[in-house]
Amino acid sequence: MRLNKYISEAGACSRREADKWIEAGRVTCNGVRAVLGTQVAAGDEVRLDGELIGAKKKHIYMALNKPAGITCTTDLEVQDNIIEFIGHSERIFPIGRLDKDSEGLILLTNNGDIVNEILRSENNHEKEYVVTVNRPITDLALSMMASGVRIMGATTKPCGVTRVDSDTFRLTLTQGLNRQIRRMCSALGYRVQRLRRVRVINIELGTLGSGQWRYLSDPEMAGLARAGVGMDRCRTGVTVQPERSTAAARPSDH
Repeated sequence: MRLNKYISEAGACSRREADKWIEAGRVTCNGVRAVLGTQVAAGDEVRLDGELIGAKKKHIYMALNKPAGITCTTDLEVQDNIIEFIGHSERIFPIGRLDKDSEGLILLTNNGDIVNEILRSENNHEKEYVVTVNRPITDLALSMMASGVRIMGATTKPCGVTRVDSDTFRLTLTQGLNRQIRRMCSALGYRVQRLRRVRVINIELGTLGSGQWRYLSDPEMAGLARAGVGMDRCRTGVTVQPERSTAAARPSDH
């Protein structure tokens, strides 16, 4: 790999800027001053002003209580995207998504290797939601939802359903079809008024305020590992960030 590409892909700067650094004599490869066109092989040590480039960073794992109105995308051109809402210094991305109108727990990381492990439906990882619909829901409708509902040409997997009150219930899924819960409710004649995710595998939303995020704790990390999610040493902790005002963070729709 060409040196400027290596530096760029390490996240240090653009290729053009990397060329400037190389021409200025600021970059070494295996202790030797680099030149334009230097090739980097596996195991080579590249440094800028003596500082190692491309050193493996510790992975971080975060939990966010996403407010309604925030879009789960890394595309910074999208209004109200989750990345700018959080404003973290690391390059992170959401694990899966919550619809813009939905709220609650979503995990974020800079470790792309674990995403599919969490999202693959065949892994049967649970995600729990609290759902409020537009009118009292019958026991029959809840039973039908638990057994599987025909949407988008297929029947959803059986799931756990528990009534909370006349128009609210808890739903535990092991799959994540596009707008699945809203489609399931619609197929049974109901409209979702509020949809909030409260758990992903062993990670619970708990008392985390809307718009707040925190790092996963060591016990939570251990729980994910027991669930078969590949983890490593990473940045953890339970520091809760101050609540973000979605009104302040979000430009007007008009």
